[in-house]
Amino acid sequence: MENCKHSVFLKQVYTKGHIQKRSSVGSWYLVLLFELENMETFLFTSESVNEGHPDKLCDQISDAVLDACLEQDPDSKVACETCTKTNMVMVFGEITTKGNIDYEKIVRDTCRNIGFTSDNVGLDADKCKVLVNIEQQSPDIAQGVHGHLTKRPEEIGAGDQGHMFGYATDETPELMPLSHVLATKLGARLTEVRKDGTCPWLRPDGKTQVTVEYYNDNGARVPVRVHTVLISTQHDETVTNDEIAKDLKEHVIKPIIPEKYLDEKTIFHLNPSGRKIIIDTYGGWGAHGGGAFSGKDPTKVDRSGAYIVRQAAKSIVASGLARRCIVQVSYAIGVPEPLSVFVDTYGTGSIPDKDILKIVKENFDFRPGMISINLDLKRGGNGRFLKTAAYGHFGKR
Repeated sequence: MENCKHSVFLKQVYTKGHIQKRSSVGSWYLVLLFELENMETFLFTSESVNEGHPDKLCDQISDAVLDACLEQDPDSKVACETCTKTNMVMVFGEITTKGNIDYEKIVRDTCRNIGFTSDNVGLDADKCKVLVNIEQQSPDIAQGVHGHLTKRPEEIGAGDQGHMFGYATDETPELMPLSHVLATKLGARLTEVRKDGTCPWLRPDGKTQVTVEYYNDNGARVPVRVHTVLISTQHDETVTNDEIAKDLKEHVIKPIIPEKYLDEKTIFHLNPSGRKIIIDTYGGWGAHGGGAFSGKDPTKVDRSGAYIVRQAAKSIVASGLARRCIVQVSYAIGVPEPLSVFVDTYGTGSIPDKDILKIVKENFDFRPGMISINLDLKRGGNGRFLKTAAYGHFGKR
């Protein structure tokens, strides 16, 4: 059994009762092998980028602005956007705050901390052009959402219309999809080995992609193996392709991907080389409402709504009510109560979905003002929101 490359998976399938147990170890092992050869599997791919990717640079600056505003004024209303190109960063949007915010310093400090300190890497934090174009929140929106700060928390309406999704699965301890977890951790590892000097040839920008082979277990998803690993990254001109491949396998892939998921057929592509909103959530699993998160205070339900439905989905799986589920919520601008709440457990629920939905509604308050309180989303400082702007908003332990 231990010599079989799929032994971990076989044990998992056997102990969960997916194959009829026989009287001897040898007989059920043969049955498992037969089933493995004949079972239908599928491939699913998730992508991630590290903190030096231009999209993530912009997200981190926007959230650093949000942190600074909320630290000085927890009632700040922030809708901050950032864009960048070679040696230029622009911050713009609508912000109403009592805080005294040095936007240019925030931009330069964030770029410097990521590693953009030279023209050679495309951006020099100390020399780049910084443009700031900030206006106050529209009075009409302010009146409709929070009544110019006169409404009680339970009366605060959604900052916009839209729908958000939360997703959870039992395939990892984080209750996140394995393909997404591995892609995200590989991206974070790229940054770690660049900053600690293990791979000094790395530059800030990099992308990862992981394809996992899955088995469909009556609606749940069981990872079998890693099919393909793709890493593309900026690098110094002096490093060779062979050195890149060797270092990435030894110092990035090996510490992150468990050996049980790798075999002789795993493919490695280690290549020099709108908004990445899908990598912020579940790597393509579940669904996405379309709204970006960074630079938005909790009245913007693109962010707070997505946070609360992840909490709901995670709680459903963690409590054993389902092995896999998705939760949707939708809003109308200025209206506190959600227009709809939806739960789907993909047939993995221990009780009917309608009963799980009732439990969710009884235990989660989806009103934006109450989400802010219950998830403590009005507290900034110490890079609290900045830390969410790279390597995913969910599944961090």
